[in-house]
Amino acid sequence: MPENGDGPAAALSLTSSTVDSVTVVRVDGVLDATTREQFADYLSLAGADLILDLAGVTFMDSRALGLIVHHWQTSLASGAKFALIGVEYSKSKVMWITGLAQRLPIYDTLDDALAAIG
Repeated sequence: MPENGDGPAAALSLTSSTVDSVTVVRVDGVLDATTREQFADYLSLAGADLILDLAGVTFMDSRALGLIVHHWQTSLASGAKFALIGVEYSKSKVMWITGLAQRLPIYDTLDDALAAIG
């Protein structure tokens, strides 16, 4: 997949790699109304099996969370693999406020996520 949002002025940078046939998307920057379309477009190019690395997220709003939840639900319905890693409360409080942090498949590390969704 191409890199997206490169440059010092970019509010969001998205990069991907493949590990054990699972697409790992690294998210760096702000996930909000101003970057939602860029995030959605990038995720539409990702494979069915997906791990989102949110360690580089500096802020997340409810619209971005809705997009993540949509991909999680789509994965569940199709039997695909899905996980989140690098989630930090201080940068994604909306996950806890909505109660979704207890429901979403969140893991500390890439290795933990790969072992769990294997």
